[in-house]
Amino acid sequence: MAQYYNQKMRRLKNGPSAAVLRYDESDSQQAPQVVAQGTGAMAVKLMEMAKEHGIHMQEDASLVGQLMDIDLGNNVPPQLYSVIAEILLMIEEIDRMTK
Repeated sequence: MAQYYNQKMRRLKNGPSAAVLRYDESDSQQAPQVVAQGTGAMAVKLMEMAKEHGIHMQEDASLVGQLMDIDLGNNVPPQLYSVIAEILLMIEEIDRMTK
């Protein structure tokens, strides 16, 4: 019998999830790329590493769920560009405020 979980129940069962994107703004032809992802202990490690290196993080369970479905090394699909663009703009604004 198949069990279906909503995002909250899945997170409670599997622990946190994290996805890491790489984006080179000097190459405007290249889309952001999924370079790491994990759940549970792996997600916690990814978040710890991001904090250690001063990498900004955005919490968005729906977006992470979609990014977890993308194979490592693949580009973010066009339907997620607007959400990713908003996050990149927010990070840019945070960087400007902290300098």
